[in-house]
Amino acid sequence: MKAATASTAMIPSSNNIMSLGFSGALGNIDAYISAVNRLPMLTQEEEVSLARRLRDENDLGAAQKLIMSHLRLVVSIARGYLGYGLPHADLIQEGNIGLMKAVKRFDPDQGVRLVSYSIHWIKAEMHEYILKNWRLVKVATTKAQRKLFFNLRSHKTGLDSMTPDQVNELAKTLNVKREEVIEMETRLSGRDIALEAPTDDEDDKFAPIAYLSSEAQEPTRVLESQDYDRLQTEGLSMALEKLDPRSRRIVEARWLANDDGSGATLHELADEFGVSAERIRQIEAVALKKMKGSLAAFA
Repeated sequence: MKAATASTAMIPSSNNIMSLGFSGALGNIDAYISAVNRLPMLTQEEEVSLARRLRDENDLGAAQKLIMSHLRLVVSIARGYLGYGLPHADLIQEGNIGLMKAVKRFDPDQGVRLVSYSIHWIKAEMHEYILKNWRLVKVATTKAQRKLFFNLRSHKTGLDSMTPDQVNELAKTLNVKREEVIEMETRLSGRDIALEAPTDDEDDKFAPIAYLSSEAQEPTRVLESQDYDRLQTEGLSMALEKLDPRSRRIVEARWLANDDGSGATLHELADEFGVSAERIRQIEAVALKKMKGSLAAFA
């Protein structure tokens, strides 16, 4: 389960667990949060020392201690994104990934505490997760749209649409066009519709899956269509090549001259070759039978 993964993603497998503040098994997200909140905080001196050991000696134990001491920060930030309807445990897991990236890149000689440096990385991972999973159809793709997406969510206090004054104020604050604010709010106001039918016996209810599906795109139909197209092009050309010139001329004039099927008549071809119409019919019948066998072999 995702929640179980989030609860254990950052817990080391060594015997250092007990010394870092964990006691007993973590079976759910509440137990995980309770455990990380009991983990000891690092002093600035301890943080700098551990960060230098990681940077200079690639000490993974030092990295582990830096991460463990800041797990509570991830929990706190994740709590601010619960309004998007995504599991708290999933948000924490994504934030923990951001924390690990921050620890890897942290420079202790810059004079900045890890707690301040890592906030950007933690939020970045959570933002990416929210944008990928909040809706089936993505609501924000560019950097500007992402900024507008999160700011608009924080400015809306309810389900009602924003007033013109609120739209103008937000557009001015974010330095975007008011039309972009209106468009984003329209996207956010949309509701996801279940594709499957409702779980009841009412015959007058139809789910989108019933009218969105296309039999033409069903895999078997697609393969059949491809085979048919190939038969009409490559197969037909091959079958015509096996006919003698007169038989090929008759078949092409009778059946392939026009798309609407209005080919030459038997009498017209009879005059062309100087034979009877019945003879043209016999040649045509033999040619079509031969072509049928060639097409069957091709298929």
